[in-house]
Amino acid sequence: MDTVEKRLQAVKFRIQTAARASGRDPREIVLVAVSKTFPPEAIRAAHGAGQRDFGESYAQEAIAKMEALRDLDLHWHFIGPLQSNKTRPVAERFDWVHSVDRVKVAERLSAQRPEGRGRLQVCIQVNLSGESTKSGVPLAEAKPLAHAVAALPRLTLRGLMTLPEPTEDEALQRQRFDALAALLDELRDEGLTVDTLSMGMSDDLEAAIASGSTMVRVGTAIFGARPKTTTALDG
Repeated sequence: MDTVEKRLQAVKFRIQTAARASGRDPREIVLVAVSKTFPPEAIRAAHGAGQRDFGESYAQEAIAKMEALRDLDLHWHFIGPLQSNKTRPVAERFDWVHSVDRVKVAERLSAQRPEGRGRLQVCIQVNLSGESTKSGVPLAEAKPLAHAVAALPRLTLRGLMTLPEPTEDEALQRQRFDALAALLDELRDEGLTVDTLSMGMSDDLEAAIASGSTMVRVGTAIFGARPKTTTALDG
């Protein structure tokens, strides 16, 4: 029987295999299970198989799950587009935000982060493929945004995230992921303490890991297919 537990273990094996093929330690790579649109029971099943990090794109849906799963030790990642007038529940309830693409959004997250929650871990979302339908700052504008975010209180800039246009061309996958990795190196050279590349999904995690990904966001390969009306932030 194909279960969440079995699919999760299969994804972990893919991550381990890809890491070793690139001469990397698999422990360097965090798996974020993208649980949006799936019920709390699916998250509970994944938790029972050892999963702790979960990704959500809709704050209201996520908070309902947080309440239903309060007995579990979970780390919640917000990975969806974030409007500046809807930042408060994300600032108050999540551990990570991967999708910061404007200074205004970062400023509101900083101002609304409760002091008792500790710093919110954030990534800058970069739109590498230039798709008008996707969020993310253009590559050329990412550096000034990163420096602005790094200066804000109650936030910790951890690195960069991307959601490139789907392609089966592995060379093109690597080209895009390598560009994000190069940008992270440039930010380090400019004095920023950044360590995270949130890139790679169900269909391209191997290429992402080969390019240095430290965090892969996988949903369908763990939980199964989503309704076709849902816009996925993982593959």
